[in-house]
Amino acid sequence: MDNSYLEKLISQTVVDILKQKEEESGIKVGVSARHVHLSQKDLELLFGEGYELHPKKMLMGDQFAAEECVTLVSPNLKTIEGVRVLGPVRKQSQVEISRTDTFKLKVSPPVRPSGELKGSAPMALVGPKGSIFLNECCIIANRHIHLTPEDAKKYGVKDNDLVDVIIENSKPTKFYDVQVRVHPEFNTEMHIDTDDANACAIKTGDRVRIITK
Repeated sequence: MDNSYLEKLISQTVVDILKQKEEESGIKVGVSARHVHLSQKDLELLFGEGYELHPKKMLMGDQFAAEECVTLVSPNLKTIEGVRVLGPVRKQSQVEISRTDTFKLKVSPPVRPSGELKGSAPMALVGPKGSIFLNECCIIANRHIHLTPEDAKKYGVKDNDLVDVIIENSKPTKFYDVQVRVHPEFNTEMHIDTDDANACAIKTGDRVRIITK
């Protein structure tokens, strides 16, 4: 047998085994800290006319963590500084915090999917060039799983389906009714906030197992 063919065969076998082990180990977790999404209008009010965000770290698709940060100011004048802005800009601004953050800010935002802001909590944002007050903008993001269309097909789910998630570690946990979000630009990854991650002893890069209903 030709040595080059044998080497290719061994290499492909190793790749296939590693891929199978990754699939069997479940879906990767991404822990999401508090952050802000901004419209172009609000970005310019906070950072100056014509301002553009500067990517610090790419996330998935065209999304990125920006170099820019803002200060959150609640109606009770409680503050959290250094809150990261995520890009690119959106149609409307949105603030995502954890339940623990609500105790410091003295606010009561609802648990919602991203973008569902009607009836959400108010918040002021302060940047280096100005400030804004948003009457409806602040939520606690629901637990959700980003899936590629290929992985959605593999798991037999579609966009906005609900699944249960099993965490098998030193603090075994089951999450119910986790929203599935499917898009070609997504990486397959479950997103939870820092409160859930700490409660379940998981971190970014750990894996969980989903159970379809």
